[in-house]
Amino acid sequence: MPLRLSVHVRSAVSRGLPGGCCGIDRPGELRDLIGACATNALQSVQSAPARPARCCRVPFHVTAQQLPSTITEPDRHVIGGVDTHKDFHVAVVINMIGHVLGTARFDTTPEGYALLLAWMIGIGPVAKIGVEGTGAYGAGLARHLITSGIDVIEINRPDRQVRRRRGKYDPTDAEAAARAVLSGEASLTPKDTSSTTEAVRALRVVRRSAIHNRTQAANQIHNLVLTASAGLRVELCDASIARLTTVVMALDEPAEIVCARTGTVVALRHLARRRQALTAEIKQLDKTLTALIARIAPPRLLAMQGVGTDVAGALLVAIGSNPERVHTEAGLAALCGVSPVETSSGRRQGSHRLNRGGNREANNALWRLVMGRMSHDP
Repeated sequence: MPLRLSVHVRSAVSRGLPGGCCGIDRPGELRDLIGACATNALQSVQSAPARPARCCRVPFHVTAQQLPSTITEPDRHVIGGVDTHKDFHVAVVINMIGHVLGTARFDTTPEGYALLLAWMIGIGPVAKIGVEGTGAYGAGLARHLITSGIDVIEINRPDRQVRRRRGKYDPTDAEAAARAVLSGEASLTPKDTSSTTEAVRALRVVRRSAIHNRTQAANQIHNLVLTASAGLRVELCDASIARLTTVVMALDEPAEIVCARTGTVVALRHLARRRQALTAEIKQLDKTLTALIARIAPPRLLAMQGVGTDVAGALLVAIGSNPERVHTEAGLAALCGVSPVETSSGRRQGSHRLNRGGNREANNALWRLVMGRMSHDP
């Protein structure tokens, strides 16, 4: 709390003081000089009795080190923002007080990434760069910047209300990304996609699509059997999909389609052959993923009850190769979409709901882990 002084200030002209100095009386009117006087002078004025007295001159002995610095050296660092696209990226550079210093567009090639970074460094020392879509269109640029030693910040898509009000313009989105970094609104470290964990993600993408296509083929086999001719339907009905696939492959493929039955048999054989091929592909992918995850996953994770190759792979992909970006258990819960979110309002206080965001594959992996433990873990 600043020291309150009781002083009476009169002009140098009216008091006839030389050099434009001010005469300072003992306590009269309340003034707050906020440390303008020397420490010993302030103490002497404060201890004076609260009664009118003749004017006295307070000596000021303030050195250059005691004066507050009002003019500082400007920060020459700059902050970049990038709006990413498939064929080109739009970049904007702002200074540390938010002034736009430049806007440019670069191709999404290694040469374009190098030119973008060189262009920003040419404007000033780069403090941070905010990149939209570090897991999609901006993945290549983010890898190049991280490899070059640049601090990259992950930027979420612009607010829909702001975009609806201001419209869609690439330089505006890039500027918004840079301002989000400058204000501290965006502070997330992007996931590292340059290590073996990215290989796990790619293999899981192929495996997931193979499982989806195999399920689709099985549903189509069942539907064709239900609508087949009476004789074929009786022959194939009430069988499991594995048994149904074996029986369909054992049917003689007609040389020529002459009726609905022969056409249905040909279609069923194609679907059964597709399902068998996808099953073999999934088994090969499972074998590859098991060996890969066993090599890179922490042994404690794989030793946990309910954690298999699929659950461990989902958690590894969600965290990435730089787990240091998740600082606490609360951060991991938010990343997996299992953290509580405040819903308090008005008289209703202390209520929460689960986070509906986060990585949904990791969320599903945690659900399977919990359900498995509830059923089998002693």
